[in-house]
Amino acid sequence: MAAAILLAAGLCGARRAEAVAGPRRAQVRGAAGVTDGNEVAKAQKAAPRGAAPTVSWILDRSLPAGVLYEDQQCLVFRGAATQAPVHFLVIPEKPIPCISQVEEEDRKLLGHLLLVAKKTAKAGGLGDGYRFVINDGELGAQSVYHLHIHVLGGRQLQWPPG
Repeated sequence: MAAAILLAAGLCGARRAEAVAGPRRAQVRGAAGVTDGNEVAKAQKAAPRGAAPTVSWILDRSLPAGVLYEDQQCLVFRGAATQAPVHFLVIPEKPIPCISQVEEEDRKLLGHLLLVAKKTAKAGGLGDGYRFVINDGELGAQSVYHLHIHVLGGRQLQWPPG
């Protein structure tokens, strides 16, 4: 129950902050795709060569994060480079670099991550819809090599996404 209250309070606070901050700048499409926040360039530099950034700093609490939910298998926190009025990430405690490296033994964990993402979206008032995004590898614009699910919502999302 305490986790649900923390989750609801955190998401409501995030929505209030977005309302005060005003609308996001428009995304610009270039030859290589959407170019806001230079995520493509970050992904090209972060290719998994051992020195790529991870979320270990958030998991071990050496970097503060707006934690919305936590259990023994995962952590949910607000995104730093938000791409929608509501943007949070769901990450497993287990260090899995990317979705293409999950194993058969991770089946239950992946299901748990999706259920937590769904519950967090509902608690955050995203009843009208939302999007899950999992980037994989350099061409998938993955810039942090720890599996994470982006949950985006709070406005009409465009299609196609890439």
